[in-house]
Amino acid sequence: MEKAVLLIVPLLAGYMLDLWLGDPESWPHPVKLFGNMIAFGEKRLNNGNYRFVKGMLLTVLLVVSVFLSFWYINKITAAVPWLYLLLNSVLVWYGLANKTLIREGREVFQKLEMEGVAAGRMQLSRIVGRDTSRLSAQQIRIAVLETMSENLSDGVVAPLFFYLVAGVPGMMAYKMVNTLDSMIGYRNARYEQFGKFAARLDDVANLIPARLTAFLMVFVTGSWRGLDFMLRFGNKHKSPNAGLPEAALAGILNCRFGGPNAYHDVLVDKPYIGETEREIAPCEIANVSRINHLVCFAMILLVCIIMYLTIN
Repeated sequence: MEKAVLLIVPLLAGYMLDLWLGDPESWPHPVKLFGNMIAFGEKRLNNGNYRFVKGMLLTVLLVVSVFLSFWYINKITAAVPWLYLLLNSVLVWYGLANKTLIREGREVFQKLEMEGVAAGRMQLSRIVGRDTSRLSAQQIRIAVLETMSENLSDGVVAPLFFYLVAGVPGMMAYKMVNTLDSMIGYRNARYEQFGKFAARLDDVANLIPARLTAFLMVFVTGSWRGLDFMLRFGNKHKSPNAGLPEAALAGILNCRFGGPNAYHDVLVDKPYIGETEREIAPCEIANVSRINHLVCFAMILLVCIIMYLTIN
């Protein structure tokens, strides 16, 4: 079977599965296993001296182990094409988080409108690391839109980018990097040293995907203001990557993101991204969801075209 088929068919099948099912919470998922592995290592190593070195070694060990494990699985299943296609289709589905990201964002907006600010805060706390206990309705909506733009890179474009680079092993290794960052990549007393290497590795891994995400957002919407905001405000964020898709979305919607927020009891003075301080309307979640779907489809199409041209 042609190599292009072995790569493109699982990509399209996994994309369709994500559109259909998302990530059912009660089902097994590789990221849950990754999280358990990280928690196991962190509990035993994040103490005493040399925390940076121990965190670095844990990060390298987990990322390399994941890559090699899935590479070996692919190698032994390649002799049975239907099994290879089935397994890789499921893994691409697991690697994408487009529908779940959109669903989680919509649910916060719905809770906020139907049950009030307290319910909106609680629902938002499922998807962000910041303290939600004192957020207003406007701040809740802004937090959702920031998260949807940032995670459009982390949960959609970046996994697809690494699938293009190294197939399912590359995609799963990236998911481990991203999970490490989300669990130990914090600047606080517990993780400052232990998670520093994981956080920097995540920054490097997302350098290209974050910029690609922002350009795709501008492309699918045809928003020159989105491009302008991306160029003007994209580097204002403390993260070298998160500010770019956030700035693109702020420009597309002509609004303002950012500002001070509390993360794990630490006040982070985030700069503002954008110019127009206006109220975010409840109906705007539909437009942002549409943008996420369009970017995901555009990235799938781009990866398929590149694979077909380079492999054939």
